Amino acid sequence: MDIAALRSANPDHWNKAAAIRALTLDAVHAANSGHSGMPMGMADVATVLYEKHLKFDAADANWPDRDRFILSAGHGSMLLYSLLYLTGYEGMTLDQIKNFRQLGAITAGHPENFLHDGIETTTGPLGQGIANSVGFAIAEEVLRARYGRQLVDHHTYVIAGDGCLMEGVSQEAITLAGRLALSKLIVLWDNNNITIDGEVGLADRTDQPKRFASAGWEVIQVDGHNPDEIDAALTKAKRSRRPTMIACKTHIALGHAAQDTSKGHGALTDADQLQAAKEAYGWTGGPFEVPDDIKSAWEEIGRRGAQERAAWEARLAGASERRQAEFARIMAGDTPKKLSSRITALKKQISAEEPKVATRKSSEMVLEVVNPIMIETIGGSADLSGSNNTRSGDMTVFDTNNRKGRYIHYGIREHGMAAAMNGMALHGGVRPYGGTFMCFTDYARPSMRLAALMQVPTVFVMTHDSIGLGEDGPTHQPVEHLAISRATPNTYVFRPCDTVETAEAWELALKSTSTPSVLSLTRQGVPTLRTEHRQRNMTSFGAYVMANFNAERKAILMATGSEVHVAMAAREMLEAEGIGTRVVSMPCWELFEEQDEAYRKRVLPGGDFVRVAVEAGVRQGWDRWLCGERGRPKKTGFVGMDSFGASAPAEVLFEKFGITAEAVAEKVKSLL
Repeated sequence: MDIAALRSANPDHWNKAAAIRALTLDAVHAANSGHSGMPMGMADVATVLYEKHLKFDAADANWPDRDRFILSAGHGSMLLYSLLYLTGYEGMTLDQIKNFRQLGAITAGHPENFLHDGIETTTGPLGQGIANSVGFAIAEEVLRARYGRQLVDHHTYVIAGDGCLMEGVSQEAITLAGRLALSKLIVLWDNNNITIDGEVGLADRTDQPKRFASAGWEVIQVDGHNPDEIDAALTKAKRSRRPTMIACKTHIALGHAAQDTSKGHGALTDADQLQAAKEAYGWTGGPFEVPDDIKSAWEEIGRRGAQERAAWEARLAGASERRQAEFARIMAGDTPKKLSSRITALKKQISAEEPKVATRKSSEMVLEVVNPIMIETIGGSADLSGSNNTRSGDMTVFDTNNRKGRYIHYGIREHGMAAAMNGMALHGGVRPYGGTFMCFTDYARPSMRLAALMQVPTVFVMTHDSIGLGEDGPTHQPVEHLAISRATPNTYVFRPCDTVETAEAWELALKSTSTPSVLSLTRQGVPTLRTEHRQRNMTSFGAYVMANFNAERKAILMATGSEVHVAMAAREMLEAEGIGTRVVSMPCWELFEEQDEAYRKRVLPGGDFVRVAVEAGVRQGWDRWLCGERGRPKKTGFVGMDSFGASAPAEVLFEKFGITAEAVAEKVKSLL
């Protein structure tokens, strides 16, 4: 690669791009850790994007109509941190760059959205960023259709590498974006042909441009170090009616001794080689020094969008007060004032009518009440709409001919669906939820984990939540999945026992601003247990007394979901024998943990009580409530699963695996 020719051909551009490369080398060298090659290779592409195309104002990182930039190849985080520092974002200081990858710095090893407003999404697990971007683009389309181009008209740009495109979730994202013709989505592929182990050909021979084209994308191929070609490609991409992939042929670790090698992917820390690379760039500044003229030029780029932002603010101010208030509410993530009263009215109706329905149907009943007033919800399913019950009657399908649609057919793409929903939640202005069978949390899991890490309130509707789904058998019967979700920090796992608890769970999930929710819902019908109307949202306590002792106090039964009615039936048997039994419904362990000790002690008092937990899943996690919270290990028992399920009708399976009222009552008596 002729570095001298690149420098001389476009000296102003070269110097700005060299600032990214120099800061990257210095930060990785100081940390003795990181990934140098990608920022060095994609510096030219990023410079053209920020200087000539990206609509942003560094003075207002949260401007709603800004373009979104997603670094899917999150290991190259110094590219993003350099751009945020150079363009003048508040908080991204030179000291933060100097403390790259150090404890307490906002410049973490991989970008984390909650550390700085200029970071749109948390990336690093490859493929997640490009999959998030589909959700960003969907949110933009929906909001533009609702509020018009005067208020919503922006692009989502993604830098993705070979690793992102090898991950399976990228295929789910690419094909969905192509099918939906998300024309505001532009992916810049860092085509450097290098992975950690060596050249891409070691493991892959995919023709990526043909792959994208076959999925309905516009494809443009450019020299990733030629600013004129990059500029022209971005200009063309913005005019396309399809999503665009720009294949940028680049050299990883450009100008360094490790250029075009797998060594160039990682931390380039050799001091002599670092200095040689800087000399090749014509860079004269010392460590972490950016010459004033270059820094000023970058800061001017950071101010480039100020006038456009001011014009947008004027257009917003010219809208009606109602429109302004609604736009402000949905962008802030606030729920409508009517939500709680609608939920309360539904609860009262259900308590009076006492229907016996599956909680997946209960969920649909709640959505029929919620979605008409909460216009920002966007529902969907991974090809299981009729099973997940996620589409309410007022929802039309989001498609190329209906951008106002609020229901998405994700196809069999559980992982892509979850990642896209995270993107929508991060974009703002919409509240995504989507459904699949609970067993397929296995497929959605990486994005569910990231929702928790990123502190976004995505709602994962997981139906068919136990052996109760019946004949489909153990491949589809989740037994360990509740434990997996409960083990994830910052996640609410709701397993409601009836329609009333389902309504309460939805209210809490929709009011959450920084915690995702998993709704664990049954296929089989369950009776209404909350027959006495309570205005208060009892699920908000996480656990509460469903039925109390009558006879001498002997036992406490704890249960969730469809097994609460099993516990209630067992209680009747025990009380009839003079064994006083309390039933505690525990729809959300995480919320119960948040209660003060005094409340938890009232629900689960100490003393010589037998405690038995009932749940059609594995025991893991239950000892927190059986043996902890003043429990006595020798007087505890569990009625649930310790194996995979089987293929048979639900009622046969509950009998087969001993999850019955009789078995619960016998367990209690054996421990007395």
